[in-house]
Amino acid sequence: MKNSFVIEYLNENEFRKKERAVKKYNMLAYKKLVFDFYPSFRDGNFKGVVVSKNTKSGITKYELKLPTDRMFAKVHGDVVLHYTVYDNQKLVMLDTLTPEDILTEGHQKELSTYKGVMVSKSHADRDMFKINLLNMLDK
Repeated sequence: MKNSFVIEYLNENEFRKKERAVKKYNMLAYKKLVFDFYPSFRDGNFKGVVVSKNTKSGITKYELKLPTDRMFAKVHGDVVLHYTVYDNQKLVMLDTLTPEDILTEGHQKELSTYKGVMVSKSHADRDMFKINLLNMLDK
């Protein structure tokens, strides 16, 4: 337990809102995040793509793609966890979850679905057009 990393938040309130939206609308991504990735972060096993690395100060930034439905990923983008590791302090700083717009909106109000995909209330026409276009391309 001595060598384990501590998980902190850059902005805990905003991160928790997005995390709850992921839990509500994408349970598989939430389960992987909570039961696989967080424990591995505590153990020092960091997953994802290294975005930037500063070896002098021991800071590494990562992006971790969470499992997402194929249609959701095409319409809104992949659900990605952005986090920073501070090796000297044994600290993992959880920055944000993206796509921020749909996750923030999903936390604020109940989102509807169209053909099994979440539709944003602020730009529902655009999302439905994308879903219809992707369905036509699949045929």
